[in-house]
This record gives sequence, structure tokens and C-alpha cells, in this order.
Amino acid sequence: MATVKLVNVNKVYDGGVHAVHDFSIDIRDKEFIVFVGPSGCGKSTTLRMIAGLEEISYGELYIDDKLMNSAAPKDRDIAMVFQSYALYPQMTVYNNMAYALKLRKVPKEEIDARVRSAAEILKLTPYLDRKPRALSGGQRQRVALGRSIVRRPKVFLMDEPLSNLDAKLRVAMRSEIVRIHREVGATTIYVTHDQIEAMTMASRIVVMKDGFIQQIGEPDYIYRYPANMFVAGFIGTPAMNFLHGTLSRGYFLPDDSSDRIKLTAKQKELLRNYEGKRLVYGIRPENLIYEQSSRYEKFSDQSFSVRRGIVEKLGDIINVHCSLGDREIIIKMNSKYEVGDLETIRVAADSEYARFFNESTTAAITPEHNEYEEVAETPDLEGDHVDIIEPQKTGFIAKLGEKLKGLKKK
Repeated sequence: MATVKLVNVNKVYDGGVHAVHDFSIDIRDKEFIVFVGPSGCGKSTTLRMIAGLEEISYGELYIDDKLMNSAAPKDRDIAMVFQSYALYPQMTVYNNMAYALKLRKVPKEEIDARVRSAAEILKLTPYLDRKPRALSGGQRQRVALGRSIVRRPKVFLMDEPLSNLDAKLRVAMRSEIVRIHREVGATTIYVTHDQIEAMTMASRIVVMKDGFIQQIGEPDYIYRYPANMFVAGFIGTPAMNFLHGTLSRGYFLPDDSSDRIKLTAKQKELLRNYEGKRLVYGIRPENLIYEQSSRYEKFSDQSFSVRRGIVEKLGDIINVHCSLGDREIIIKMNSKYEVGDLETIRVAADSEYARFFNESTTAAITPEHNEYEEVAETPDLEGDHVDIIEPQKTGFIAKLGEKLKGLKKK
């Protein structure tokens, strides 16, 4: 199949709208890469630049180590699956899948072999003589995939292909696409705003926001070690809880609370430069332990009280929406616990899964990056307007200083 490499790829539209900033990634042969992020983050634009449907403003795109910036879409040997199935309604499933091969004047025998092979992989053999109107939404989407598979491209590009399906069918199609990827073995780049799709399908995830890459990594790693508060809040359902507060003598003091959360020796070492400083304590809903649990006592010195709100009953589990001051805290717990009549409840944090973030920069505090940093108010130098550079976009506060130095020299 193929490798794909993007080096500092940017997209700037007329009028100066900068949609994608310095996008760089090496995609290995047969990988399943998912671009995920909220609407307008630049993920589809990046996919369209790879396909050749959008021009790269600057930066470099390589497919199998060949520079492809100026190559026409038909010369990139890629196949794209869109949100809409875009099937020809007057053609049968067989002819929809065979049409692109006929245009390329592929011999009839080879067309038949390719179509029937793809139909077997996609479980479409019984439907080859049907027209699209006689198919379900999931079957139509499989036909759209089949039309791409028969071409045997180097790279598959998928732009939110499941967004038009209902929730139950979307779950079924997720596993279908993963199965098809394993059987075909094609390098695949998949775009979605649904983080569950990203977590369940990807070999690696690219999390995007406002045209910038926030983090690249395997799903489990990103879930456990988010690079910043945006990633921590975007990946995971329900989202990670954030407690803002201050570090004092080995304890985290949450705002609007008289409780103190004791830090472990490992956490104290990590946060050694944050004494008396503001930070954010991140903990996922499933890592909060309700006081009635047998595990609670082990972590009782890392406990705090919250005011109970609504309770979502989801069968074997419940999500308890609570508040700590003006911040929402969600606790995910076994449905055997009764919390309906309580005004306040007490929970403890499983310290192993707690994550800390710099309140000013929103970046994760890690052993490699545990200096306390503040985002200073950007001065107006000699009447020139200077835009504040958001730390999660650059990843380094130093870039702000470099920009200011450059303006001074001018």
C-alpha cells in the first residue's frame, strides 16, 4: 500500500483565514489514522489537501516518498469516501462498484473478479443486482466503500462516512470498517468529530483544534495522558473533571471547598515547582470512588464533598452530575448505589489516574515539563498590535517571547 507524510502543511484561504497550521505527521503503511476534533477544526480541510481537492498553501505532502503537492487528484492513487453515498440510483450495486473501472477500460474479466471479491469482503454478494433504493443505509455505505476498494488505491480517505446513519447502525458500521481495513490492509485516513469513533477504530489519533494539532498518539495513551486540557475534555465520555485550585504543603486545595486532597510522593515530586501556585487537578468520572465503595477507605485522604445534581441511569452504571462551586463534577459509578435522596456526597480520587495541568497555559504537567509558567498579558510595543498566542496551539511559551523580540528589533 503506501506511506503518507505531511510536513508543515498549511491552508490559508483568500482573506487571510488560516484554516490549518503547520500540520506534520508520518503515516505508516497500513495504518488507520483518525483525525478528530470539533466542527471547524481543519480536519476535513487537511483530508481534502491530501486528496488534492484543496490546494496546499505551503508545506509538503508525500505519498510513498513522492512529493504530491502539484499532482492532480487522479494521479495520487487515492480513493475517497464522503458523508453522502453518492451512488448512481439507476445502476445496480454491481455497476456502481464497477463504474470507475469501466471508465479506466479495465478488462471485463478483471472488473468482475474485483467487484465480486470486494462484495464478498463487504458481505454484499446477495445484493449485487439490486439498486440503491432497495438497500438500507448501512448497505449503501458498504457499496460506497466497495466502489473504493475495487480500485485498489494506495490510500483510503474517509470524511465522516457514518454521520448520516442512526446510532445503532453507526456502531455496527464502525466494526465493519475496522474489519474491512484488516482484510484489505489499506492505509486509511478517517475524519470524524465523534471521539468514540476515533477511540474504537484508530491505530493512532490526531486531535485537532482551531487548525492546530493538539496531540498525536494511540487511543489509550491519549486517553490516559492527554497533552492539555482541551484533549482531556474532548476525549472520553463523560469528559474529564477539572478542579481548579492551589498547591499547598503537599495538598491540593480545590476552589470553593474546605477539603484538602493529599498528594502522593510521586505527585509531590512532579509538582515541586508549583508550591503556592494555581493548577488544575484532572480526574475522569470513572476514577472517582463513591464513599459507599469498599475502595473508598484506601483513598479517603484524597476525598472531597460535592453537591448532588441530576442522576443519569444507564442500566448497570449511573452518571451522577454534581457541583463544586460553579464547576460541574460527574461521577460514574455502579447503579447499585443509592444517591437519590442525598444533597451532598463524598468521593475520593484514585490517585494513580489523576492528571495535573498548568492553569495558565492549560498544558499537562509532566516530568519533562513541570516548570510553572504564566501567560503574561501581551504588551503593545511601539504602537504595534500583538496577538496573544494561545499556548495549546504552540505548545511552547517560548514562541511568544520570540515573537515579542522580533517586534522589538523592528
